[in-house]
Amino acid sequence: MTKSPWTYIPTLYLAEGFPYIVINTVSTVLYADLGFANEQIAFWTGWLYLPWILKMFWSPLVDARGTKRRWLLGAQTLLAALFLAVAALTAWEAFTRAADAGSLTFFSLSLFGFLAGAFVSATLDVATDGYYLLALSPVEQSKFVGIRTIFYRLAMILGSGAFVSVTAALANRTPDLSLAVMPWPYNWAALFGFLGLLFLAFAAYHAHILPRPAEDKPVRKNGGAAWADSFKTYFTQKNICYILAFILLYRLGDAFLEKIVPLFLLKPQAEGALGMTVQAYGLIKGTLGLGAVIAGNLAGGWLLARYGFKKCIWPFAVILILPNFFYAYMSWAHPGTAAAAALITLEHLGNGLAMMAFSVFIMYISQGAYKTSHYAISTGIMALGMMVPSMASGWLQVRLGYTSFFLLASVVSLVTLAVVPLTGKIKSIEETEAAFRTHKHSLEDGQ
Repeated sequence: MTKSPWTYIPTLYLAEGFPYIVINTVSTVLYADLGFANEQIAFWTGWLYLPWILKMFWSPLVDARGTKRRWLLGAQTLLAALFLAVAALTAWEAFTRAADAGSLTFFSLSLFGFLAGAFVSATLDVATDGYYLLALSPVEQSKFVGIRTIFYRLAMILGSGAFVSVTAALANRTPDLSLAVMPWPYNWAALFGFLGLLFLAFAAYHAHILPRPAEDKPVRKNGGAAWADSFKTYFTQKNICYILAFILLYRLGDAFLEKIVPLFLLKPQAEGALGMTVQAYGLIKGTLGLGAVIAGNLAGGWLLARYGFKKCIWPFAVILILPNFFYAYMSWAHPGTAAAAALITLEHLGNGLAMMAFSVFIMYISQGAYKTSHYAISTGIMALGMMVPSMASGWLQVRLGYTSFFLLASVVSLVTLAVVPLTGKIKSIEETEAAFRTHKHSLEDGQ
């Protein structure tokens, strides 16, 4: 019996989103809660993007060796083991010593654990996105492009929101908001232990439920030939310079915010930050932020279906850069929690819209026999565009202060508006969208 994509697409993209947000954002919250310095946190956690950049170099091997199904099941199982290992590390004596920012041993070992997890997570991305393109027909791909984006974003908001809030509430650091069931900071070990068990459940469920599509088989070339051919076909496609510029620069402002926003929200007011509790941060992200990002994804999918990529990209780009100005205002005015929550909610709404357009862009330019590798190359280039600014952001923030830093980020984010016109010159977008519409494979089918 043919299994409905509804039985596995949502869980596949939850499993893809959780490790990315835990490794790149929750790690920042963890280190901030332990008192490490902003510059140290931003620089070293910025390196965690590296596997998502390098994955383009081993993604052709995922095409050439084994099935995507086997790759993603193996990656989910290995992530379970790595999260359990990080949980054990955080429960170790060095974790307690990290509370006074004195344990470089914990920082180094935990960072290494996150980096190992990042390599596995990047491989999971390649396999999952490749499986999606092979297991679903073009009609189903159109129907589920919005669904997969919603569940991926759901994982990111739950991971950085609800998971963080509950983790903070488990400890007794702020008794008025705490369940006080364990001493701080051992609550963080509980989070990673939960993630390990969750990924064991994901792997077991997907081993049972995932279909074995006939197209899910190795590309008929040896590994070296597949690797060379996938890169050749990607970088020799028409308008490649415009494609690269858009992927690298569309999220430039977002890249500057990635590491600094959690630090700005959580660090003490005496340092010029807002001084939120970890619980408040998690609740805002996991409730208002969650609803806003889902609404943004749904609205983005509907608008893209109705009006097409090229009509939507301009307003979506404007919405994407607005949060830089929101944070410049908050760092100057230091509004109350309610006002900050409203602005953060608007940020998530706009991000939900803008990232739908980016996902569709990458899908449209990832075609042909090496669509899995092409998708991985595109997302790897995007990660490079995120990594470099995020690594520099801590150094800049320490020297400029929060207000000047966010003002600089606001100005830099205007580059997004300069690269949007380039999409009008990329013929493959028009051709792919026209083909989908001609065969009634439009995005609107999935809404």
